[in-house]
Amino acid sequence: MFIKVILTIIFLAVMVGVGIYSHKQARSVDGFVLGGRAVGPWLSAFAFGTSYFSAVVFVGYAGQFGWKYGLSSAWIGIGNAVIGSLLAWIILGRRTKLMTQHIESRTMPDFFGTRFGSQSLRVVASIIAFVFLIPYTAGVYSGISRLFEMGFNIPYEYCVIIMSVLTAIYVILGGYKATAMNDFIQGIIMLFGIVTVIAAVLNAQGGFSTAVERLASIPSDADPSVNGGFASWFGPDPWGLLGVIVLTSLGTMGLPQMVGKFYSITDEAAIRRGTVISTVFAFIVAGGCYFLGGFGRLYDPVIAANGKIAYDSIVPAMLTTLPDVLIALVVLLVLSASMSTLASLVLTSSSTMTLDLIYRDKKALPGEVEEGSIDDVVAERVERRKVVVMRVLIVFFIVISLMIALNPPTFIAQLMGISWGALAGAFLAPFMLGLYWRGVTPAAVWACFIWGVGLTVINMLLGNPINPINCGAIAMVGGFPVVCLVSLFTKKLPREDVDRMFACYNK
Repeated sequence: MFIKVILTIIFLAVMVGVGIYSHKQARSVDGFVLGGRAVGPWLSAFAFGTSYFSAVVFVGYAGQFGWKYGLSSAWIGIGNAVIGSLLAWIILGRRTKLMTQHIESRTMPDFFGTRFGSQSLRVVASIIAFVFLIPYTAGVYSGISRLFEMGFNIPYEYCVIIMSVLTAIYVILGGYKATAMNDFIQGIIMLFGIVTVIAAVLNAQGGFSTAVERLASIPSDADPSVNGGFASWFGPDPWGLLGVIVLTSLGTMGLPQMVGKFYSITDEAAIRRGTVISTVFAFIVAGGCYFLGGFGRLYDPVIAANGKIAYDSIVPAMLTTLPDVLIALVVLLVLSASMSTLASLVLTSSSTMTLDLIYRDKKALPGEVEEGSIDDVVAERVERRKVVVMRVLIVFFIVISLMIALNPPTFIAQLMGISWGALAGAFLAPFMLGLYWRGVTPAAVWACFIWGVGLTVINMLLGNPINPINCGAIAMVGGFPVVCLVSLFTKKLPREDVDRMFACYNK
């Protein structure tokens, strides 16, 4: 316990110290939200990866899907690396950086408002982002607190409150730059931690070959007379596995807190380097998490009060037999993954509410003359006021998420499915196509907002007749035909306005 406490205190002290160090760079809106658009490839790549993978993955997803699909759940990690990281950087990195800088966009709702000439789109997008980031944040709190409960024997409620307070401190102090610097430190811990934990767990099971043999001897849930499904290439339910891969991999391209990493990176050369770094990071961390979870059936499951398996307790149960030093490492691993994701989520939510709802400045398009500009002194005062409001909203957002986390309505994986399904279902298609296709119309963006949010909410109100994971995957993929079809039959934006926005790609 002494080792665990000392390591955790050192870790938390470093996080807060980075927040204090970065405080001077977080006094303007661009500095607080985007790190001055001057964040290098290593920090950006690690910020992307650590925001992507949190306790939701390590505790919730690795436990639940490792139990359901066995070793084939490792495909989820591979999909996350190839689609969620490599393709995301290739498809979105350069174009997002150039266009958002060209039209002076700081948030994803701001992009929709300026790119499609509609302040109403900007307002509605910010409300969607704020509302549906909350269940994801609650899921992260829940996951990290279960590991703390296992490692320190501290009641779940106290763990949730402690984590929320510490995250608030360093984000409020240092903004995005502090978040990115801490993400890099946390990412190093995650890389070292996941490799060490996998080796320790397999060693406890007699080695890799023995563990796989034991897994292959476990009968299928659907047909107890059949063994080997949990050690096969595609597992007992390939179609269910595919839905998880789509949700967790494709979703990153439509999430405000993920896409925002491309806004702040320094230049195109940094994007190329960041692509490689981020992909390698995802292969190790995501692949390792799901690979580890695939051996969950070798341990006795924890049964909840309702008589069902407590999926969120599977991974903690796997780790309780490890030596104290390794448990301390696991706690730091999950703490690192979760605090980086929490920081990204609360910063995205507060900046969206401040810039797209409370201070909704009307900007001129590139090439137009901005009217009614104010002097530098007043402008600086307004900028500082916006930063103060964002800091207040960070506290507000954390409190709401904390209330949900103290009484979570469902498993961690379902919380994330609802959040990612609504957000990426609404934003993915219009954002991606809006970067490449001049013909996307405002009506098509509205239609996709209705499609993504509507499908997720209706499914939830009906008691989830479609599994939230599969529903989220359907929402994401279905957004593309919705945007394309509606754009073909609705009024186009003025050609000269669109040409001015796309001029950034000609440089």
